[in-house]
Order: sequence, then C-alpha cells, then structure tokens
Amino acid sequence: MSKGPFVLIKHREISMAVDRIAGEIRRDYRYKNPLLIGILKGSFIFMADLVRRINMPLEVDFIRLSSYGSNMESSGRIKVVSKLSSRINNRHIIIVEDIIDTGLTTKFVMDSLMKRHPASLKLCALTEKPARRKIEVPIDYLGFSVPDKFIVGYGIDWDEKYRYLSDICYIE
Repeated sequence: MSKGPFVLIKHREISMAVDRIAGEIRRDYRYKNPLLIGILKGSFIFMADLVRRINMPLEVDFIRLSSYGSNMESSGRIKVVSKLSSRINNRHIIIVEDIIDTGLTTKFVMDSLMKRHPASLKLCALTEKPARRKIEVPIDYLGFSVPDKFIVGYGIDWDEKYRYLSDICYIE
C-alpha cells in the first residue's frame, strides 16, 4: 500500500521554473517557429503552461508512448501508442517531457526523430531523476532535478492517479 502523496515541489516553484524555461526557449527560438512535441500523457499540463508562457509563434504535436503500465518502474520496453501527425524534416523540434528517469524512453524518441532529419532537436524536461539514469540524454531546458522517489502531480501520474495535484509530490 502506498503512502502519501507528500509535497516535494510547490506549485509556486513550478510556475517560476516554467517562466524561466519559457524565457530561455523564447530567446533561443525567436523567428524560428519551433515544433514542440509533448510526450503524453505526463507532459500535457506542463506543456500547456509552457506554450502559453512562451507566447510566440510555435506549433505543437504529441506522441504517446508507454513503458510503465501500472508499475512504479519502467519496464524498459517502449511502445508507441499514438504517432506524430506533423512534418519533422528541416523543423526546429523541442521534445517536452514530464520526467527523464532512466533515459530509455527519451533516447528512443530522440533517435526516432533524428532519423526524420530535423533542423535541430532539443529536449525540455520538467523534472529529471539522475539517480535512475541508465542512458545519458542531453537536457537543454530543465525545471528540477528530483531525488529517487516516485513523483506524481502536475500531470505526472501513477496508474492514472494523482495527475490533478497542482504540486509535484512523491508517494512511497
């Protein structure tokens, strides 16, 4: 039986991090009309807030992957549940993730997109969990590094629960 959720990062801190990241992206992509690709389902709240705060011309698309199921650890097997509908070739792409954990899913997405010849490819993550990393991935825009705890809230779930929390919390 799980205990929690316990607050790890308050919504106010999340909001400040989203503002900071939006400013960095606005600076780096002025006049480039980037395509932000959200990794569903966990990134949707972060991405919605981020897009509004970037506040410049851009496009969005989503890809849905699965590697957790109802477990608290990634299975390591990545399944594409829903594909992109946008053209990638010669576009400036920013992948938007809720959390970089082992790096396996992110590496899979980055490798898949690179085969489609984008003009550039960068990674934006709300959180990362360095203690669990199996494959290093370059994070260009990062909100928070978190301890090796199972986090939920602000769109991040455990078996479809806890997404509604406005803070980032952990459960044990």
